Amino acid sequence: MLNFIIKYKGYIIGAALGALAGFLYWHFIGCNSGTCPITSQWQNSTIYGALMGLLLGSSRKKGKDRDNKN
Repeated sequence: MLNFIIKYKGYIIGAALGALAGFLYWHFIGCNSGTCPITSQWQNSTIYGALMGLLLGSSRKKGKDRDNKN
């Protein structure tokens, strides 16, 4: 389990920060009318933020991996 966390820490951190950002966006900005598909409910906003954070976390590579493109 620990090896999994160490191996995928970029993904995990990115998803957690994205989920937090999505929730905070819903809480402080959100959608007053309720017609916005992403920000009208906290669940949608949090999941969307987690997915965006996951994508950003997956795009970051360590320096060694980035330099050794084959």
